[in-house]
Amino acid sequence: MARIEKDFLGEKELPDDAYYGVQTLRGKENFSITGIPMSQEPGFVRAFGYVKKAAAMANRDLGALDPKIADAIMKACDRLIAGELRDQFVTDFIQGGAGTSTNMNANEVIANLALESLGHKKGEYQHVNPNDHVNFGQSTNDVYPTAFRLALILRLESYMDSLRQLQEALFAKGREFNRVLKMGRTHLQDAVPMSLGQEFHGWGTTIGEEVQRITEARELLREINLGATAIGTSVTAAPGYPALATRYLTGLTGINFVLASDLVEATSDTGAYVQLSGVLTRTAAKLTKICNDIRMLASGPRCGLNEINLPQMQPGSSIMPGKVNPVIPEVVNQTSFLVIGLDLTVTLAASAGQLQLNVMEPVITFALFASISTMENAVNSLRRNCIAGITANVDHTRDMVLNSLGIVTLLKPVLGYKQCTEIAREGYETGRSLHDIVVKEKKLLTQQKWDEIFSFENLIQPEFEQ
Repeated sequence: MARIEKDFLGEKELPDDAYYGVQTLRGKENFSITGIPMSQEPGFVRAFGYVKKAAAMANRDLGALDPKIADAIMKACDRLIAGELRDQFVTDFIQGGAGTSTNMNANEVIANLALESLGHKKGEYQHVNPNDHVNFGQSTNDVYPTAFRLALILRLESYMDSLRQLQEALFAKGREFNRVLKMGRTHLQDAVPMSLGQEFHGWGTTIGEEVQRITEARELLREINLGATAIGTSVTAAPGYPALATRYLTGLTGINFVLASDLVEATSDTGAYVQLSGVLTRTAAKLTKICNDIRMLASGPRCGLNEINLPQMQPGSSIMPGKVNPVIPEVVNQTSFLVIGLDLTVTLAASAGQLQLNVMEPVITFALFASISTMENAVNSLRRNCIAGITANVDHTRDMVLNSLGIVTLLKPVLGYKQCTEIAREGYETGRSLHDIVVKEKKLLTQQKWDEIFSFENLIQPEFEQ
């Protein structure tokens, strides 16, 4: 069974079970770019349901929409908010037209749901029209960014939860490894001692900072241009509609949205997306550094640092028997590189807007949703498949510290920089331990004083010596 719908470009045949209409179909045919339809981001579909419902409520109250039609539209929106009809959202994320195909996808699905609830057939738009009723007082240019911002706010919550869980997993390892002595390094050279727990705790702290930065960036998304319509002048919108629709959207979602004070500026501005993308990139850079550290500390097992052991996830080579690779940190690295690249996409798209509209917003939408979803998956995998199962090579890390020349730094307050330099050079040239040189040969310190300086507590939290 099929039905025929037409727009000013002509007629199109649609399956009779399709709730989308002719303009959605054109968008689907025109923009097969990523192969990823809007339905793959459920929060985006829900967000359109919220925005269209708020619009219908405001237009009903202002006498711009028949209450019977408004009620049918609102009921249709409730079904989208509940997660129904997702498969009817078929437009590709990347599209020309600044998101018009996606907005019309929502308008047509809502209109046809409303028609059925009123006892009409799909496509009988003389009763409930996608443009004249569902989209009344609206434009893609205010509805799409408003729905996008709402969807981002909803989407970021689970990503932030993933980061919080990763932070706690790192803190847990910090507690577990609190008394594991190891050598700290700068410039990839021996520096001074620390505990492995301090290292893991530091990673947890830096991830916690990212949750705070995302929280701050998310606040910028609460400013919307709903009611701005085409370019910010509110053409075709009923008087009072922007403020009323914004209040309804706040009430429906529980998110305190703020109507932009300058709707012309807000309609073309994409600064909040650039800010958020920058924060996602910042997190990606930090995760890259952490995963590089993990890979280095686990290098070996015989010919590397070999301070920690990672869970063995899969055979590491098709030619080298018994080899196991750090595949989880590797995949997190690659995901981070993707996010960093997508940040450039957002930056270029944001800078490419002209005059009263940025028509590149769909690729920003794709880039931000892709960044958030892939990074969330990577963070969850890092926590579950790597961090949780890490073990420490306690004896090995301790031996490396006590055999290192780096611990001479702790003698500097007692022996002075010059003498410590001479002792370190002698140890380097002869291969003798600092203990033998300082205590046994030169008798610069007693064994008791040596033990006091090089106790575990003083090694990881040194006290000032005079």
